[in-house]
Amino acid sequence: MVGRVDHEAVVARIVEESGWSPRYAFMTMMSAGIAVLGLLLSSPAVVIGAMLISPLMNPILGFGFSLALFDFRELRRSLKALALGAIAAVAFTALIVTISPLQAPTAEIVARTRPNLFDLAVALFAALAGSFAIIRGRGETIVGVAIATALMPPLAVVGYGIATRNVPVGAGAFALFVTNFITIALSATAMARFYGFGHHLSRRQSWMQTIVLLLVFVVMAVPLGISLNRIGREAVAVSQARSLLTNRFGDDARVTQLDLDFAAEPLVVRAVVIAPRGKTQKTPTIQAALTEALGRPIRLDLDQILLDPGAGALEAQREELRQAGEAPSPDAQRMASLAKMIALVTGVAAEDVTIDRDHRRATAPAAILPGASLATYRALEARAAAGTEGWTVVIVPPQGPLPEVAFADNVDSLDAAARSAVATSIWAARRWNIQGLGVPGLPPGAMPASPNLVERRALAIASLLRGQGITPVPAPPAGQRFVLVTGMTPPAP
Repeated sequence: MVGRVDHEAVVARIVEESGWSPRYAFMTMMSAGIAVLGLLLSSPAVVIGAMLISPLMNPILGFGFSLALFDFRELRRSLKALALGAIAAVAFTALIVTISPLQAPTAEIVARTRPNLFDLAVALFAALAGSFAIIRGRGETIVGVAIATALMPPLAVVGYGIATRNVPVGAGAFALFVTNFITIALSATAMARFYGFGHHLSRRQSWMQTIVLLLVFVVMAVPLGISLNRIGREAVAVSQARSLLTNRFGDDARVTQLDLDFAAEPLVVRAVVIAPRGKTQKTPTIQAALTEALGRPIRLDLDQILLDPGAGALEAQREELRQAGEAPSPDAQRMASLAKMIALVTGVAAEDVTIDRDHRRATAPAAILPGASLATYRALEARAAAGTEGWTVVIVPPQGPLPEVAFADNVDSLDAAARSAVATSIWAARRWNIQGLGVPGLPPGAMPASPNLVERRALAIASLLRGQGITPVPAPPAGQRFVLVTGMTPPAP
């Protein structure tokens, strides 16, 4: 079997195609561009097109064969080509995503962010097939191997993660690329050794190389196996939740939407069920049943769309489309009331109020109210929060001057009114995402040995600011009265 292989011709072909070249750079960037567009459009056909023209397989096979031959010069050459190609692909895809109006994560993107043991198996089988095709001179089958290994789409997702500042997505896709790269390279090494490449090495070196390859595969398989197990448990949990809802509402019901947020604590289950009017269920009862079935605490957000007996499929579809407006859940009704109340307080429309039901937080920008000061907006926020038990209310006031902090004659301590003014300034700084506030009279650098009255007053204010996580910075004086102003210069290091 080994004797029928032209070793010199195979090595020459691999060396010729595994290095950096203008053609390699152009094809890599074009493949990356096609891949990221296919991912953003969630088009598997376009993604497959990117896999077909991706040249990244060549330097990886060159790396694998150089390991078998202990040719470190070719190893460095292949690694350089792979690294430059990967960097060019990530940079090009990040640029495309940055200027693209479509940046929402699609199913094609999400599918490449959680590598598992099956990805390792796919890369292993594909690499063995690719190495066989190269060695036996049947290189045309490498096209099918490129589809299976999918080297370019993970790199495109890395660029997407960088452009959208989504670290989990970018890190997961990079882990998938590294898994494919190492598996393909080491599988190519094993296939090359099987076909007699590097036969001039001693038997001891060959056995040591085999042992190292096996250890690397085992080390890679452990975390990927754990990931596969987690994905399997999540799939089982989704199936259990769907089965329980179907059993509780009956065969005539339909679970049209089911989403489990496994990253939340407790587990958040969101579901929409269309059922006959007589099959209504109490949400706390369903939540208790799901908690028992899944074996962990959950929070259930359940919307029940109740239809009259005899309602046909068309009516069911219409009801499903109108579910948000015509059949809101009790929780949805509470959120709508909360948004209306905050809108009334802040003087904005209800749709301008942002409701985060997962974190039970409501945020709204306040309209400019004639004669209102920052203390007025702070009091409005406190009043709104008092009427929303269990929710955090955040009102962002319009930009304006901070309150004056007044001192009595020849006094350097803060009375109750002055402390309240500083507290209001700190509240406004947090709402405006300001990290530092300017304090007139604050001495720059080290504290003077004998501060004067103005400096002592500034130091008293600075102490309160630091206690609340706001950085005080020196600011020019503002007239006869001591005024706290927003610092337009960056805080001191």
